[in-house]
Amino acid sequence: MFHSSPAGWLALLSAFAALSAAAQPAPTVLNYKSALEGYRPFADEKPIPWKEANETVYRRGGWQAYAKEAAEGAPPAAPESSKGAADAPAAHQGHAMPMPAAKEKP
Repeated sequence: MFHSSPAGWLALLSAFAALSAAAQPAPTVLNYKSALEGYRPFADEKPIPWKEANETVYRRGGWQAYAKEAAEGAPPAAPESSKGAADAPAAHQGHAMPMPAAKEKP
């Protein structure tokens, strides 16, 4: 019959630990890069007086000049498809939403 002793188990456990440690691959080197490495602190710019800002806008042509500039810089509209394009506004042409199933009337 097999009798186990604590000393035998201890010897077996230490031999197993030594073999498993020898079988492990070399540890990999981890490189650390801080998320704050490229951080630049906030630089508070001195605001210009409001009267000067208003005069600049007036000399440029007012809000209409800014609106015209924004409209000219807009990309051309996508070509419309023949199926329901007249009903959909240009801003929503990229959206697709399935229509709900029609309910039967009793």
